[in-house]
This record gives sequence, C-alpha cells and structure tokens, in this order.
Amino acid sequence: MKSLKASAWTLVLAAGATLSAFGAEGGDAATTNAPEPQIQFADPDYDFGRINSGESVKHTFVFTNTGNAKLEISAVHPSCGCTTAGEWTKEVAPGQTGSIPVQFNSGSYGGVVHKTVTVTSNAKNQPSMVLQLHGNIWKAVDVNPQYAVLQVNSESVSNSTVSVHVVNNTDQPFTLTNPVSNNKGIAAEIKSVKEDKEYEVVVRTVPPFDPANTQGLITMQSTLSNAPTVTVTVLVIMQPSIVVSPDRVVLPAGKLAEQTTSTVLIRNQLKAPLKLSDAQLNSKAVKFEVKETEPGVAFTINFTFPAGFEFPAEGGLELTVKTSNERTPLIKIPLSAAAEHAAAGAPTVTLSPRALSTLPSPQSK
Repeated sequence: MKSLKASAWTLVLAAGATLSAFGAEGGDAATTNAPEPQIQFADPDYDFGRINSGESVKHTFVFTNTGNAKLEISAVHPSCGCTTAGEWTKEVAPGQTGSIPVQFNSGSYGGVVHKTVTVTSNAKNQPSMVLQLHGNIWKAVDVNPQYAVLQVNSESVSNSTVSVHVVNNTDQPFTLTNPVSNNKGIAAEIKSVKEDKEYEVVVRTVPPFDPANTQGLITMQSTLSNAPTVTVTVLVIMQPSIVVSPDRVVLPAGKLAEQTTSTVLIRNQLKAPLKLSDAQLNSKAVKFEVKETEPGVAFTINFTFPAGFEFPAEGGLELTVKTSNERTPLIKIPLSAAAEHAAAGAPTVTLSPRALSTLPSPQSK
C-alpha cells in the first residue's frame, strides 16, 4: 500500500516539474515574440519597359506591414537627382498598406538605365530596403560618347583631337550640319560615315587656348523633326607638364630612431626631353642624390635622413631643382614632420613607382 502511494506521489511531482518547465518555456516565447514591425513590398523591382527620351516614368511602390507593431518609414533616398520621391506613407499599422510614389526623368539618358531608391524604416526584417527601376530609353539620335574629353598639356593643346559618333535610330533621312561652338578655343568638323545613318564629329582645340576655360558645347543642325538639334559637351583636361610624386617628403615627428630614406619621382609628360640641374637643399644634415632613370623622361631624388635627425622648430626645409621646361622652370619639394604637415592642412598625393610608370610616355603620344 505504501509502495503504491509513493509511486502516485512520484507521478504528481514529475507532472508538476513538466508543467513548471512548460511554463518557463512559455515565458521565454512571450519574450521572444515581442511586438515588432515588418515590411514587405508587393514588387520592389519595376521594369518600365521602353520609353522615348524626355518622357517621365511615374510608379508607386506598395508595401504592407506584416508585423504586429507600428511601421515607421523615416527616409526615402533616390540614387540621383533624376529620380524623386513624392509624399510617402510615414506610419502603417499592422496588417495595413502604405505607398511610395517615385518619378524618374529620362531627359538626359539613352539606352538601358537602372535607378535605385533606398527606403529606411524601423522594420526588424529589413530596416534598409532598396527599390529598383529599370528600362530602355529610346532616342532618335545617339551621341557616343556623351562627352568629348580632350586630355592636353602645354605641348599638345594646339593639335589635340577626339571623335564622337552621332547615329540616327529612325528610318528617316538624316543630315547633320553647321557645327557651332560656344568656346572659341574649341572647334568641330563633321564627317559622314554612313549616309543618312551615322556621322563622325571630330572635336579639336584651337590656339590660343585659354586654360581657364576648359568646357564647351558644340551645337549642330539635324534634318530630323524629333531631333532638330544635336549637342556634344566638350571637356578639356589640362595635364601638368611635369609630375612630381609625392609632392613633398613627410617624416614622423621627433627624433628619428634610425637612418631613414625617402624617394621622390619626377616624370616628364612632354615630348621635348627634360633636363634637371642645380639641385639644392637648405640642410647639411640631410643627404640627397638626383638620378636620371630614363633619359629626358624620368628621374628619382633619393633622400637620406641620419639617425637622431629632427626637423628644426622653425621648419622651412625645401629642395629646389631647376628644369629646362619654360612653363615649370623650378621644382620645389618641401620636407616636414608629420605633425607640422597636418597642421598646415596641405594634401599629399602619393603614387607608387608602379602607378607612376603607367603615365604615358612622350614617345607614345
């Protein structure tokens, strides 16, 4: 009899322990399933198909709060100025829907385009969501490339040219004439490539070129009714005659624990050979050596700083070297400590020897 009672109590205690454990798990589940907002878009990717250049695309992205707490949309950021967002739904209750109207202006585009809109919210599943718009923009006339870029220096500014191709995408007869430039330092000539279909526009600089006016617009007349004028934007990039890299020598502040070396590379960008002479440094403690590594083209200046060297408090260390280039008769290379350089706020652009070697050689021009 006592044995049966003991067994019964054992079952009761076991059942109680099971219920207690179940209750604990239930408490954890309640904590895990705390109210939180969730966002789900009906379609985050919109393909607007094919449109004519200049048309606007309007689309409304619809989303639902699939969570169990209020959803708040804090920001909507299009990827560029051609895409804008209208007044979107700021707050959405659980189970309800909201909308984000978007408009894309295709005026300056042609061919396949892809735009994005980033949506930021308090959604636990996707606090940052990217919406997509893409399609094909048709133009009666394509200009390729869209920008005519001329890279020139003091030696090539009078004879630099670049070609742009203008293609007729319609079935109508096509003639391109009368190129007019709004910059007297830039001119253009039209050459027929394929009758009624394609023209080559050869853009060139015209001396005397003003280095301060490095942009221009070429306007041409077309016989197409839906594209009566064709324009080409011109950008002129003035390259330095001589590249110095880095443009200054910067060492750690304080006394140097050991001997330190530094190298500056100088490269001639012109066809005319470059000569360096009369290199001087206003410090007897620092040794330097100028080497011509490629005749008339490339040079290195190797500096050696002894152990214990420290820049003077007044600073002002500088290496100067004369050149045979009339536009850049003197190269100045400052030497300074890191703290002094940071205080001056002067940027230092450093190219590795490998990067510098990729600059075009005068013989390749």
